[in-house]
Amino acid sequence: MRRTLIQSVLPLTFCLVPLLAAALIAVALPAAARDFYLSHLTALDVLILALGCTLFWVQLVLAWRALRWRGPGFDERPDPWLSHLAQAAEWFPLLGLLGTVAGILQTFAGTTGQVTPAQVIHNYAPAITATGSGLLMALVNILPSWVVLLGRQLIQALGGGEPAHDKH
Repeated sequence: MRRTLIQSVLPLTFCLVPLLAAALIAVALPAAARDFYLSHLTALDVLILALGCTLFWVQLVLAWRALRWRGPGFDERPDPWLSHLAQAAEWFPLLGLLGTVAGILQTFAGTTGQVTPAQVIHNYAPAITATGSGLLMALVNILPSWVVLLGRQLIQALGGGEPAHDKH
């Protein structure tokens, strides 16, 4: 029972934490903001979300493998990949910023003469959604690596092993 808990249940449970965090973020957003975001998605948003979700799922699979305790230690083969993919998550805010600048330029390009507030909001929406997409994907994509670090320590403590020492 303890072996199953340590080798299978805990790694799976830890891998669910980033999924639950992403769901919690989506639920915690005010409904009006969430509806506005979803109704104003652009091609850049879809690209950011698709890349971010793909990266997220790959990291979850690697995190699950990295959290599996086999014999004297953990499977460390996914570690370099997890590190690189976590670093790749740093690009999402920059993609969002690119979309923000494009949205602002679009707003200025569409403002000639008398402009109504509705026109400004319509033109500015891509700037806001791109920012949101980039930040959301950056946030959820840093979680899997953090979960591996924390999860390994807890699994090792529950398994009665010596705490791992930092290799740096």
